[in-house]
Formats: sequence, C-alpha cells, structure tokens
Amino acid sequence: MAHRLQIRLLTWDVKDTLLRLRHPVGEEYATKARAHGLEVEAATLGHAFRQAYRTQSHSFPNYGLSQGLTSRRWWLDVVLHTFHLAGVRDAQTVAPIAERLYEDFCKPCTWQVLEGAEATLRGCRERGLRLAVVSNFDHRLEDILRGLGLREHFDFVLTSEAAGWPKPDPRIFHEALRLARVDPAGAAHIGDSYHCDYKGALAVGMHSFLVVGPEPLDPAVKGSVPQECLLPSLSHLLPALDCLEGSPLEL
Repeated sequence: MAHRLQIRLLTWDVKDTLLRLRHPVGEEYATKARAHGLEVEAATLGHAFRQAYRTQSHSFPNYGLSQGLTSRRWWLDVVLHTFHLAGVRDAQTVAPIAERLYEDFCKPCTWQVLEGAEATLRGCRERGLRLAVVSNFDHRLEDILRGLGLREHFDFVLTSEAAGWPKPDPRIFHEALRLARVDPAGAAHIGDSYHCDYKGALAVGMHSFLVVGPEPLDPAVKGSVPQECLLPSLSHLLPALDCLEGSPLEL
C-alpha cells in the first residue's frame, strides 16, 4: 500500500544558506585594522584568514570546547593568527582589533539576509511546517537571527557549540530530531555544504536539499545529488517539497 510522504520539520543551515557577510572577511579585518592605525591589504588578510581558520579548525574542532577553549577565545586566536600570517607579529597591537571584530560579527549590520530567505521561511510556516536551525555556529547566532528579524520563524536554534558536535556528526542531527520529537523520515535539512549538510542529514535518515550557487557544481557532487534535491535558489524549495511529498512511500 502506498502512502504520501509528509514532511513535518525543516532544519536549516544558516551561513551562506540564509545569511551571508555583507563584506568579505578580508575587507572587514582590514577596515577594523585601519581604525586602529594599522594598514594591511584586504586580500592579504583574506588569504591569511582562510589559512588560519583551517588550521584552527583542524587543531581545535568545534571551537576547542573539548580541549578547554571557549568559542570566544577560539575566534580571538583565529584573528591573532590571521594577522600574524599577514605579517603583523605584535599580538598586543592586534588584541583590541580582535576584540572589536568578535563583537562586530554578532551585529546584524555585519550580515545580510539572502534573497528569498524571508519569503521562503514565511511560506514554510504558512504550510504548517516546523522550522529549526542546525548550524556549525557559536552562541552569537541567536542575537544575529533576532537582529535580522528571522529568529521568530524557528522553534529552536541548535548550534554546534550548544550541541557539542558539529555537522556532519550524526549526533547534532539526532539532537535536533529529539528536540522536535520528529522521526528522521518526517524531516528534511537545507544547507549549502555537500559534506556537512546534504550528506550529514542523509546519513541519519533525513531528507536533504543542497543549496547551490551560480558557479558550476563539482561533477562528483552533481552526479550524486538528484536534480530534485538541488536548489538553485531558496525560492525552489517549496516546489521541491511538493515533489518530495508527492512521491509514494511504500510500506
């Protein structure tokens, strides 16, 4: 006997799915440095940040919480390492810049809501769907979402800092399902990372949608994600849900 699938819960990634930075990281760092009398090229800082972030994430996963760090200390160290790689060796000079950057990155003015995000979230709510955030972010995310007027759309916000595990660890998805009291088959996740979002959610039995940008998709990724699960924009989500829920579920 065939039954129609019914999705009850949508979990959402945030950065580069619903929000993005207004300016590239290198520009933000260069602007704050200039305000403290320090001139460093934005491109140099942008490159250094990517290297510092990768190193920090590898050495101290999920903000180093299991190694005694706080997310705040983790980010301050990323900034210090970034400027060090960019040629600024004096930590005392960089320390106030790091503090300012940490504070500014939780302000709504640093972020912008992606096109179609609010309308899509509202449309999902109007359908009676429950919405939640599952994000590899720290505790500042609540304030960012509230300041941008998006927090009201979500039943709860689950960050990797609060959960103790980052995506794609199955435990963060299981925790979201537990909080929502929804089975994996009744939930879908939306995000822009093939590894952390798309595959992470599928691994626990959830449905999954991958948000893709205008740039060409990696052929290996494209070949492993069904066309109906690729979202060129958030406005494609509701039709994709219609397609998913129209598929018969064999019992």
